[in-house]
Amino acid sequence: MLGFITRPPHRFLSLLCPGLRIPRLSVLCAQPRPRAMAISSSSCELPLVAVCQVTSTPDKQQNFKTCAELVREAARLGACLAFLPEAFDFIARDPAETLRLSEPLGGKLLEEYSQLARECGLWLSLGGFHERGQDWEQTQKIYNCHVLLNSKGAVVATYRKTHLCDVEIPGQGPMCESNSTMPGPSLESPVSTPAGKIGLAVCYDIRFPELSLALAQAGAEILTYPSAFGSVTGPAHWEPVSS
Repeated sequence: MLGFITRPPHRFLSLLCPGLRIPRLSVLCAQPRPRAMAISSSSCELPLVAVCQVTSTPDKQQNFKTCAELVREAARLGACLAFLPEAFDFIARDPAETLRLSEPLGGKLLEEYSQLARECGLWLSLGGFHERGQDWEQTQKIYNCHVLLNSKGAVVATYRKTHLCDVEIPGQGPMCESNSTMPGPSLESPVSTPAGKIGLAVCYDIRFPELSLALAQAGAEILTYPSAFGSVTGPAHWEPVSS
């Protein structure tokens, strides 16, 4: 699940992983246009951006295979930038497994995504990477890190989620992201990309308008909220705020 707030015009391509009970590929754009124009961003002066929707599991390699398939499809259709959601790398069964599966930014998994960006020649927004930071040995906690890669596979920006989601879910008990995750220390300045200047945020950050205002005032043209809301938290948080 991803959310965008943009200053028009932008073109969006929505890519969905196999198995979802909805069409795998649909096209969203700022203005009506023939479907054939979705094939190449060169057919229109507006850049084409791909929004890739996946349902992650604890299997990191299977998740990568699914994401890579969607990113390659986005590249084939002419997108200059592809967005992946929060927890694109994995969703664990419990906090202990989350910590065990986490990796540093210099680890094997992020290198695979860097290679994918280079192979496809497009930018990648990795919406919520379970990052073992430099303070891992001291804290034994991770960061929820939004990573932006350029088309050469280099990390050009990282934003560590500032507002952690600690909520009481009726019938399910508390969900405390802070039990395993550290809040990020600061905002990241908007980043210039082929699609425009992007402001990085993550999921529950959408509840705090000061963050989006600060990014907009700093020149952001696209505000991103990659998310992994559930069946209860989605209707309670995502839908009222993003609609």
